[in-house]
Amino acid sequence: MTVNVGRVDQWLRLALGVVLITLPFVTAFAVWDGVLFTTLVAAVGLVLIVTALFRVCPLYRVLGLKTCSG
Repeated sequence: MTVNVGRVDQWLRLALGVVLITLPFVTAFAVWDGVLFTTLVAAVGLVLIVTALFRVCPLYRVLGLKTCSG
C-alpha cells in the first residue's frame, strides 16, 4: 500500500480518534445516551486511529489526495 497520509495529518487523526472514542465516557451530555450514536462516533474514531497508524486513507486514494511529501 502506498502511504498517502502525512505526519501532521497522522497526528491530527490520531488525536481526534482518541477524543472521539473517549468522549462518550468522560462527558455527561444527553446526546451520548443513544447507543447508535455512541457506536457511530466510536467507529469513526477507530477508523481515524487505524488510518493514522497505517498512514493509508482509502478515501484519499479514491479522491486522489495525498498529504505526505514524495
